[in-house]
Amino acid sequence: MLKDRTVAVLGAGTMGQAIVKGLVVRTGLPPERIRATVKHAERAAGVAEALGIVVGTDNAAAVSGADVVVISTKPRDLLTLLERLREAGSLDHRPLIVSIAAGVRIGAIEAALPPDSRVVRAMPNTPCVVGEGMVVLSPGAAATGADLETTRALFAPLGRCRVLDEEHLDTVTGLSGSGPAFVYVVIEALSEGGVMMGLPRAVATELAAQTVAGAARMVLETGRHPASLKDDVTTPAGCTIAGLLAMEDGRIRSVLARTVEVAARAAAGLGGPRAR
Repeated sequence: MLKDRTVAVLGAGTMGQAIVKGLVVRTGLPPERIRATVKHAERAAGVAEALGIVVGTDNAAAVSGADVVVISTKPRDLLTLLERLREAGSLDHRPLIVSIAAGVRIGAIEAALPPDSRVVRAMPNTPCVVGEGMVVLSPGAAATGADLETTRALFAPLGRCRVLDEEHLDTVTGLSGSGPAFVYVVIEALSEGGVMMGLPRAVATELAAQTVAGAARMVLETGRHPASLKDDVTTPAGCTIAGLLAMEDGRIRSVLARTVEVAARAAAGLGGPRAR
């Protein structure tokens, strides 16, 4: 779907760079068909060297002639950026716009663009950097099935991808977008338990991280409910049930569920009042 396409990534931060690397390394899209921008000129040369593509600070120049424009700026900067590009005529050729800005709704994006512009919202997470990300897509009113498949191809090298209605994207942001940070706290806590019981820190961290990675893979590849997999580990009068009861004493289920709820509500406001 990306063959012979030109892709512009506006905002080559952590996620923007992950997208570019996925395109270059895993899709075979020629580097000369990818261009990116950063906010400050002093960063451009370093990012260009790291990615092997043209990187500048002129968003209008990057968008010129691009078939797909990925907006990877801060949510509060997105609408102003699009309005400036529209006023400059840079979007008159109607490229596919892919926004990864949390909290900025498709309707607000479409209102900042020329009429009938094609928009797809995407919510990736940082494990995309290592090809183990989760990306959720929502198409705008004018986006076609082909546009959605193009966007899938854009993110496919970075991990799993699925399509949901936009009404779910704030919750997606709170769960899979913010979720890696919550899991890192769990890994850190498990590691601390190992250290407390005498393991070297590096060993405890490796054991905890691989255990989380393996457990996640079991859920994804078996398709079984996590509770069923948990029961496989929990033998009568064993050490696992003792540990699980300690977790329940700390109300870990409620705390983690509420964590996602709070993060999702915060995500809804990231783009500011104009974004809704």
